[in-house]
Amino acid sequence: MELLDITVYYLEMMSHPRRNIAMPRDGLTVIHADHPPLPYYRFLYNAVGEDYRWLSRRNLSDKELADIVHSPLTKVHVLHVDGSPVGFAELNRRQPDEVELIQFGLMADFIGQGLGTWFLNWTINTAWSYQPRRFWLHTCTLDHPSALHMYRKAGFVQFKEETVRRPY
Repeated sequence: MELLDITVYYLEMMSHPRRNIAMPRDGLTVIHADHPPLPYYRFLYNAVGEDYRWLSRRNLSDKELADIVHSPLTKVHVLHVDGSPVGFAELNRRQPDEVELIQFGLMADFIGQGLGTWFLNWTINTAWSYQPRRFWLHTCTLDHPSALHMYRKAGFVQFKEETVRRPY
């Protein structure tokens, strides 16, 4: 198995930036998937993360995955365009006074249409509705080339960077 060095960027925001981003098109809906069926969650995870080598959830057993995504501290929000799912955001509130953006992304066919910026802003507003002292995430060099810039433009500030070696 080949190993690859990956740079991981940790970003946070300590206050709500309160940006107003116009909806880029009609037909957008975000639905909270309360206790999503595991095949549906796996579909979203793989459809969004396949190109970026998302692996952390791929090999989890159904019980392990259900313990995470069915927890009352995990919120899965699915972006739909004209009724079809095209991306999702997963928020985790396991740490008191913090919200972590665990997963965020769009399916490849919907990137570059302004949907990511709008959906990220929607996600930021939702995270701050829990009134945390901090909202944070991590991304890496395997993510979409525009991801780090989009997070910074949205108001996240980098607080840590590290290089990790991981199977590729």
